[in-house]
Amino acid sequence: MGRAAAAAHVPLGAITLHEAVRRAVDACGGDGAAAVWGELTRTVLRPGVPFAVHRMLYYGCFAGFPSATPPAWTPDPEEAVLTNVGRVLEARGREFVGETYKDPITSFTDFHKFSIENPEAYWKMVFEEMGITFSVEPSCILRENDAYPGGEWLPGAVLNAAANCLIAKPGRNSDDVAIVWRDEGKDSEPLNFVALEELRKKVCLVANALDALNLAKGSAIAIDMPMNVNAVVIYLAIVLAGHVVVSIADSFAAPAISMRLKISEAKAIFTQDYILRDDKELPLYSRVVEAKAPKAIVIPVRGSTPIKGLRADDLSWGDFLGRVNHSKADNYTAVEQPAYAFTNILFSSGTTGEPKAIPWTHLTPLKSAADGWCHMDIRRSDVVAWPTNLGWMMGPWLVYASLLNGASMALYNGSPNSSGFAKFVQDAKVTMLGLVPSIARSWKSTGCTDGFDWSTISSSGEASSVDDYLWLMGRACYKPVIEYCGGTEIGGGFVAGSLLQPQALSAFSTPAMGCNLFILDNNGNPLPQDSVGTGELALDPTFLGASTTLLNADHHEVYFSGMPEWNRKVLRRHGDEFERTAEGYYRAHGRADDTMNLGGIKVSSIEIERICNRVNDAVLETAAIGVPPLGGGPEQLTIAVVFKDQSSQTEDLNQLKLSFNIALKKLNPLFKVSSVVVVPSLPRTASNKVMRRVLRKEFTQQPKHSKI
Repeated sequence: MGRAAAAAHVPLGAITLHEAVRRAVDACGGDGAAAVWGELTRTVLRPGVPFAVHRMLYYGCFAGFPSATPPAWTPDPEEAVLTNVGRVLEARGREFVGETYKDPITSFTDFHKFSIENPEAYWKMVFEEMGITFSVEPSCILRENDAYPGGEWLPGAVLNAAANCLIAKPGRNSDDVAIVWRDEGKDSEPLNFVALEELRKKVCLVANALDALNLAKGSAIAIDMPMNVNAVVIYLAIVLAGHVVVSIADSFAAPAISMRLKISEAKAIFTQDYILRDDKELPLYSRVVEAKAPKAIVIPVRGSTPIKGLRADDLSWGDFLGRVNHSKADNYTAVEQPAYAFTNILFSSGTTGEPKAIPWTHLTPLKSAADGWCHMDIRRSDVVAWPTNLGWMMGPWLVYASLLNGASMALYNGSPNSSGFAKFVQDAKVTMLGLVPSIARSWKSTGCTDGFDWSTISSSGEASSVDDYLWLMGRACYKPVIEYCGGTEIGGGFVAGSLLQPQALSAFSTPAMGCNLFILDNNGNPLPQDSVGTGELALDPTFLGASTTLLNADHHEVYFSGMPEWNRKVLRRHGDEFERTAEGYYRAHGRADDTMNLGGIKVSSIEIERICNRVNDAVLETAAIGVPPLGGGPEQLTIAVVFKDQSSQTEDLNQLKLSFNIALKKLNPLFKVSSVVVVPSLPRTASNKVMRRVLRKEFTQQPKHSKI
């Protein structure tokens, strides 16, 4: 996780490489595979070394390793004490975990236990560290209240999450950078910066303009546009003014936009006339009109270009802001609200029907920011980038996790799958880079990040597949990848990594701070905590920031009905299948319904896919599907394959099928691939989840692709 610049990216010749590896092995003596690997990552494996060498040395180091989760990164004690959590533990470790406290690395697990058993002390400390202010202090952190699953958080508290983003944190001032940004196509131009005070003034201007619309306080106001500076300003202004953001992804077609507007009962919407990509204008406002949206405020994507063809009640961005008395535009008195007041309505993917409308409150941003503080170690003066959109939870998460922690947010207005984005990461000196797994896979296959210096990165997340994870670490000079898994309905993660624990490839090292999780057995009962096992994951309902209601569904039915009790509390359903390993790591195995029964053995699709993805270098990705035969009978295993080069497919599918079966015998000798189907791409939800049910339905009815 060190932040020093990397050595020059100089490819190594075979002889030079051999000598460097020998020196690394000699330097470690008999300290074992983990020590040798650590030395190799520090002295040999620079980003300029071909990935095949990284991969060869990793698998070579850990060949025969007694665990399936060898440490790809190990924390350094001297750097551990400089992390957010390490600094607090060095100062207050004995106060929190008792006389057994030793150091931040050794005592991290005890500190996690403390965060669950002592929410009053833990969360008070976190809020103090982040500089959270309340206009009315809570009477306590948590109290029993049957109306709230797991208890009522911050009873009596009054605050405004957006206002907390606009004040200088201790050690920072109003002139510090809040946002660094660049537009696609301007990759050789200087970066653009927005200072905290400038951001505050922009937000206040928009909040004043919102008041001029004469909407009732608490009105739902939608945002459907790319995540740029204007979008962030609008988001914060809506919350500051006591309204509720309706998050809509800018990729949605009119029917999806319309559905979300109707569910939320939105009174207005902010959008752009177009989205610019590769200097092409992709219509956006016209989709909003087709969706029969309410009053729209439309921003011209090309600066001051007049917008033609607005509906009668719609406003241009200039006319909207022009309604404000500019002598008072720079200031705005935040609308302070109770902790459970709504701030944002987000939506689940909605791939099986109407999406769940999930309200965020003023509590949810505290959870998002706390995860950033603890797990990603976001510090003041850090630069945080995560290619996303306000239509998905990671958009608001990025706003809160960066600004509430006094860090700068890095926004690239363009595609992340480009050399332009890679250069932006370099130029902005990004220290925490977040991404979804498909982006890492794209970077690795296209080479668009080659040659750019990402040495300032201290952590990133998430990669999910072992090879993608290894490649991403190598690009960032072997800084750790912090895997992070959660959900819109909890405002953050329930399982993650930590800079105070060894990190294994494609695995989580700890439940999130303040979170207690359980793995259910085949009878739906919790396995003993800290035991090895695989099953559906459930959460302790005592969870800061988690949803307590849904706008269009029965919250109790969705998350609690039929769930087992633990310690006199009904556990909260999440729906993912997880494994806890003997070494205490967690592995995700997809949705609990993404499982198959092969010859009477229940197995996760992801578990099979991890193996198949590594069988042949020509394979980009796979999907494992259990397909029932047309005449009935046990499910048969079908592997859908996407090749890297689809223009010149030369792979022998019979040979590929044989290779799959040989590889799967290591998982279970009874597993057998019945067929291999070539597809151009895997169907995915807008949030990037593979829709295996779509493939299952297609393969069951009538295969349309190359198949053996």
